[in-house]
Amino acid sequence: MAITTATPRPAAPAGTAAALRVRPLPAADHLAFLRGRRALTDSGHGGQVSFLQTPAWARVKDGWTAESLGWFDELERLVGAALVLHREAPGVRRTFAYLPEGPVIDWSSPRLAGWLEPLLAHLEAGGAFAVRMGPPLAYRRWSARTLKDATGPGRSVHEVLPDRVEPVGAVVADRLRAAGWSRCDPEPGGGGGGGGDAQPRLVFEIPLAGRDLELVWSGLNQEWRRNIKKAARVGVVTEVSGPWDLPAFHRLLGITERRDGFRLGRSLEYYERQYAVLNEEQPEGGMRLYTARYHGEVLAAHTLLRSADGARLWYQSGASADHLRHVRPSNALQWQMIRDAHLLGASAYDMRGIPATLDPDVRAFGLLRWKLGTGGEAVEMLGEWERPLPGTVNRSLHKAMRGYLARR
Repeated sequence: MAITTATPRPAAPAGTAAALRVRPLPAADHLAFLRGRRALTDSGHGGQVSFLQTPAWARVKDGWTAESLGWFDELERLVGAALVLHREAPGVRRTFAYLPEGPVIDWSSPRLAGWLEPLLAHLEAGGAFAVRMGPPLAYRRWSARTLKDATGPGRSVHEVLPDRVEPVGAVVADRLRAAGWSRCDPEPGGGGGGGGDAQPRLVFEIPLAGRDLELVWSGLNQEWRRNIKKAARVGVVTEVSGPWDLPAFHRLLGITERRDGFRLGRSLEYYERQYAVLNEEQPEGGMRLYTARYHGEVLAAHTLLRSADGARLWYQSGASADHLRHVRPSNALQWQMIRDAHLLGASAYDMRGIPATLDPDVRAFGLLRWKLGTGGEAVEMLGEWERPLPGTVNRSLHKAMRGYLARR
């Protein structure tokens, strides 16, 4: 049967949510649907189209099985899609179902239950005992100026009155609670978006839509502009590289982890697989590797990911050497990545996770301070939500799996 896709628009798709059906979706149709979502993405009604929701991401992840699912209306038109990852619980043939930064549906629909109930029914029939999802919606926003003014001992982003509360995100949060979903709890005072979430809840982004490069440049603070100019003056060369420089990137990543006190635990093979798989799915550049060289030596290397609909680019991982930091290779590299995101027509450049602390004496604040210098905004996403499927055994398995994932 040929699959047709409903034309994206801010309004709810044709038909009522109650008429929607969920069933497996071929990967090619899944990707084509995501590519056609730009209008809804920019309107804010459909949320973001994350790189974590592309069919190719299933081939990047180890230890999970996956399926692509589609929502079809009463006219058999494809109106929603999701990548679902499944982790089998030890000793039983039941799975924990996870939709990272998904699903991709019309989140503004007043009948949200009509979208989620057929999803739950499909997953339960397939042996899932619980479901976790991350609606790709912004909830609250703070400008760089607001957070700079609020810094101080013991202060946190969550204590600061936001500049904007996103109406769709706020309404969806209320509807999910009413439908029995529970928001994954963050760690008290934590960073990076909360210990309860697998993906960062607090992120930092630079809006690009409707802004020319001169306006984006003027949004950088004086330190950023000075560092970018210095890198150019002393001869730092930035470029889009390729997979041949992934070993250099991974070596620098290890240096960065030791210096900054974090551990990703990702192997070189992981990044090589990610690069190959994402660029096979999007030959125009699903993943790029950028390098900054000084006298021929790679001093910094950053990875950039692109959404299937082209609306968003993500700075995924950054790595830099301990020496020659005064030539500012990372600032130069970021500026090229921002310029390229603008040239590619992205609506936003997403710098991913930031800590919640606004205390300058806390080590993690350094990362936030660096990103605040770009003049963008901190965004609290709606976060991840879970729901055990009916049954005592399911609730027990769900509790055990949450403990397992927390330890990981």
